[in-house]
Amino acid sequence: MLVEVLCLMLKHVSHRCPVSAAKLGERRPSMGDDSECHYRLVSLGGAAVGKSSILKRFLFGTYCDRHRPTVEDLYSREFDIAGMQLKVTFLDTAGDLQFPAMRRLSIANGQAFLLVYSVDSEESFRIIKQCFEEIREQKPDFQELPIMVVGNKCDVPDERRQVKKEDVNEWVFCELPKIRAKIIECSAKENSNIREIFRSFLQLAKIALPTESNALRRRSSTHVTIGRPPRFNSSLSPAREQQAESNPETTQQQSTSQKSTKPRSRSLIRRTSKKSSKLKDAAATPGCSADGDCHIS
Repeated sequence: MLVEVLCLMLKHVSHRCPVSAAKLGERRPSMGDDSECHYRLVSLGGAAVGKSSILKRFLFGTYCDRHRPTVEDLYSREFDIAGMQLKVTFLDTAGDLQFPAMRRLSIANGQAFLLVYSVDSEESFRIIKQCFEEIREQKPDFQELPIMVVGNKCDVPDERRQVKKEDVNEWVFCELPKIRAKIIECSAKENSNIREIFRSFLQLAKIALPTESNALRRRSSTHVTIGRPPRFNSSLSPAREQQAESNPETTQQQSTSQKSTKPRSRSLIRRTSKKSSKLKDAAATPGCSADGDCHIS
């Protein structure tokens, strides 16, 4: 009976999803070569918390007030990030928890997870705790996987809120072991913090993002190195500017003579100082002239 249900579900997914159902059980490596990277992002959570609304708002920019129960939907997108091709497969799972075998298969093939609860439902917060326990059981490397804990429907009034963000922080950062996770509250209805969810996914996955300073440095022809004193040209003084305007040929000759003049080497300075000291000693000796010649009477 369970096999027949799975077959029916796979056929249903193959008709609704842009990716073939044969790839559901295919586990791809998270990292390819230096210019290509692939991730499978799995969304988990209770029913009617907004998992599908968050994905569709991000992927297609659409939102629907009507709730349609999700069986399982699969989307694939490619992103160009700083010259690197990032391929992300988004797996939207069912929220009624009626198909535990399919959920276990989704978790086993997942490389990043989106745990979604609703801020106006304490029961939905309990469900994502259960989903995390399933991740910990099936993924030995769960502490290294990107996990986004997302509280949807943050636009509801305060009197309807049942889950405080402080309680979520206490659960993630105090009760759980050290994991690679981030907590974000969003609103798929008002399109609030939707892009921040997936930007946090890139940060947790340690995918380098181009910064404005690096982009500015690439666009700029020159840049200043901090800690190195600036070099000034004395020919840019006001007096020399006036002289250059009045006598351009003389200024050019002076600059040429300055360039041709080389500093004296230390050995030359040392020989000159020794010669001058010898001349002084000879001048101080009686019967010797300043040119070094001695006369005997």
